[in-house]
Amino acid sequence: MVPPFSLKECEARAGPGTGPHPRQPMRRKNLEFEPLSTTALILEDRPANLPAKSEEEAQRHRQEYNEMVAGAKRREMKEAQLLVHLICPTCRPFRQRNTRRVRELWWQGLPPSVRGKVWSLAIGNELNITPELYEIFLSRAKEKWRSFNETSSVSENEDCGASLADRESSLDLIKLDIFRTFPSLYIFQKGGPYHDLLHSVLGAYTCYRPDVGYVQGMSFIAAVLILNLEEADAFIAFANLLNKPCQMAFFRVDHDLMLKYFAAFEVFFEENLPKLFQHFQNNSLTPDFYLIDWIFTLYSKSLPLDVACRVWDLFCRDGEEALFRTGLGILRLYQDVLLQMDFIHSAQFLSRLPENTPAHTLFTCIANTQMLSNNRRWNQVKTDCTRVLLAY
Repeated sequence: MVPPFSLKECEARAGPGTGPHPRQPMRRKNLEFEPLSTTALILEDRPANLPAKSEEEAQRHRQEYNEMVAGAKRREMKEAQLLVHLICPTCRPFRQRNTRRVRELWWQGLPPSVRGKVWSLAIGNELNITPELYEIFLSRAKEKWRSFNETSSVSENEDCGASLADRESSLDLIKLDIFRTFPSLYIFQKGGPYHDLLHSVLGAYTCYRPDVGYVQGMSFIAAVLILNLEEADAFIAFANLLNKPCQMAFFRVDHDLMLKYFAAFEVFFEENLPKLFQHFQNNSLTPDFYLIDWIFTLYSKSLPLDVACRVWDLFCRDGEEALFRTGLGILRLYQDVLLQMDFIHSAQFLSRLPENTPAHTLFTCIANTQMLSNNRRWNQVKTDCTRVLLAY
């Protein structure tokens, strides 16, 4: 199993800064749990103008704090177990997965301890892939790599269904894309702890789906799954995720289907952000200039990793609609900035969003985005757009 890898460790963030009183940070430095409240203030020393705590009082405060932390952990674990139980298709209360309580828990962000499990259950396994099947395609991929490296030709090996040129291109693209996958984390690059895992999952997929092959951007999706699931489970989720209609349309570059998604997106764009929509229209900035990259990587390249994981939470809860709602949330978040930009600067800005995109503000913008147009929800609007496009 892939060892636990917290986002804080992944991003190698700096530790908490020192406050105005240099003796205080030592109190919090080794805390295992940081509550989202002022709970930890009970550990702080009193201001200098007040009597200092006695050792007995300080010990009592530490005990009270530990009890509060333990309680918070129990509540989080209980909610995590509830989520897994309610969305599991084999569990009796599966029908409750869309209840308000479960949806609220999901919206708040899945606990990292169960995120991979919840994603796996939500994505499903309609393709009926087993770990044994993964090993078969991984063996084929390894044989292909070995033969290619030794002879620069795979013509004598078992055909995975693609031409030599396609396979060479996939090999080169995988190597190049792995190098560019979350480069700041230094865990997927050659020599990193997850390099071989990522290489294996992507290589096996090119043999499993030679009709799709490797497409630039897939490495980000596979990398996020690898950080949350065991190797075989990551492959199963990866293959099933890419088999969803929206992902397949984009990765196979089905222009007709992509136009349908763009048209539906613009309906909600105009409904939610009419001023920015008109500004983009005036500047001929169409969705393909920014949506393709967002959809290809499920925002894992465009947003900070922890924020992207919360977007994935929504995607697993609400399906493809969540991806386009997130896109509208981003546009809402940066609307004032974008209204001041021309075509080139807008396209550049949306292709490289600020690295410090705030999660709370973004999800507030997503929540304020209404996916309803003339009493039509996403799927109905998409269907109507299909009819309009066919008429042309």
